[in-house]
Amino acid sequence: MLIGFKAVTLYLLILLIFRLMGKREIGELSLLDLIVFMMIAEMAAFAIEDPYMNFMQAAFPMVLLMLLQILLSWFSLKSKKFRDLIDGRPSILIHNGELVKNEMRKNRYNIDDLMQQLREKEVFDLQEVSFAILEPSGTLSVLRKERSAGQLSLPLVMDGRIQSRHLDLIGKNESWLRKELKQQGYDQLKNIFFCTYEDGQWFISSS
Repeated sequence: MLIGFKAVTLYLLILLIFRLMGKREIGELSLLDLIVFMMIAEMAAFAIEDPYMNFMQAAFPMVLLMLLQILLSWFSLKSKKFRDLIDGRPSILIHNGELVKNEMRKNRYNIDDLMQQLREKEVFDLQEVSFAILEPSGTLSVLRKERSAGQLSLPLVMDGRIQSRHLDLIGKNESWLRKELKQQGYDQLKNIFFCTYEDGQWFISSS
């Protein structure tokens, strides 16, 4: 009877914790989310199995982990450097039909994994791919060659910081970007939250 009561109570508590932590699809869980979810699940299982542990002893570390995760998520939202440190950055695995082997080695990503994910997206030939980008969540984003490489929409500025790798991919440099942004009325990068350039059109969101 006591075990059943604790199980139901902890279930409701965990449900509340996950709701407070925000909505995420399973495939989009960050490393922080995954660690916290696993630890909370382990704590709940241990608390249910231990008849001598009262509810407060079981609930306190779970709530503490929830608060820690919310705090770190807030830091991640405010700081691009912290976000890259925790979640990692997207990695380009295919560029104009060619494998980027250094990125594959860095991510410990073999050709079988890559081909499987390409087939799941109905791509059976590397030459069909303009770009294949491994997202921090582990999913693969694929841009086919039917769409020209010049149409690739990549963030050029995020949180006031220039994304140099993305500039290189579209064949531009920092001087060009600053000049273009000045013409758009943005003299200071710190005033830009998010910026992309596609087909001669700018999309700029102020901070």
